[in-house]
Amino acid sequence: MTDRKSSLVLPGPLLLVGAGKMGSAMLQGWLRMGVDPGLLYVVDPQPTPELKAELDKRSIPLNPSAMPEPRIVMLAVKPQILKPALAAISLHVGKGTLVISILAGATLGALDAGLPPRTAIIRAMPNTPAAIGRGVTVMAPNAEVLPEQKAFAARLMEAAGEVAWIGDENLMDAVTAVSGSGPAYVFYLAEAMAQAGVKAGLPPDLAAKLARATVSGAGELMHRSDLTPEVLRKNVTSQGGTTAAALEILMAPDGLEWLMNQAVHAAAQRSRELGRG
Repeated sequence: MTDRKSSLVLPGPLLLVGAGKMGSAMLQGWLRMGVDPGLLYVVDPQPTPELKAELDKRSIPLNPSAMPEPRIVMLAVKPQILKPALAAISLHVGKGTLVISILAGATLGALDAGLPPRTAIIRAMPNTPAAIGRGVTVMAPNAEVLPEQKAFAARLMEAAGEVAWIGDENLMDAVTAVSGSGPAYVFYLAEAMAQAGVKAGLPPDLAAKLARATVSGAGELMHRSDLTPEVLRKNVTSQGGTTAAALEILMAPDGLEWLMNQAVHAAAQRSRELGRG
């Protein structure tokens, strides 16, 4: 994998359209990687005070009335305003511009329909751990993306964490359901563990502390280990012990695996619905 600590040199101006949580996370990642702020431009109709202060400090233009033709456009707006956003950025897209979209459900076809003909487009799905550089982004390019654009897009998204490519865009709905929405499942797991701890007699503050530290610690252990989650699970499960008793419930036919299948199916279905508008 490319060393994310090395400086990231942009091939030209980069326009970030939408600087909400994910857009801001990407921006912070680029700045950590040493991107020249003089090549960055941000469009956001409702910027937060924190965003304004950060952009002012870096002298990054916010909602500029004019700018050079960007080499990269990062589209990070809400899916519901896709069409007007595409109409607006089309004015800035030239023959050498690469458009990267991180909108859930926005297909390459929908993006292509709203942009100038033969625009190089990459559909990407990062997740919220991008805010600390520990996310994962899955990307699918259209036929116009050049090899050097694909390589640079990977480098750009490594500001958020790991990167993977898929050749079949139809898999993106499942990607969204697993990794895009997945952090919320993990946070809810910590919630549920804390609530179960309270019901078992623990004070709420202690239950919350134990659940939070356990989920984050187990995640970090899994991140650092070369072992599969299955092996890690088996390594902490003694036959006839307390963990085995709990797993007997969680691994029942209607247990966690069944619930996760239902959850991922629902998220993937919603992703497909968003793609249809």
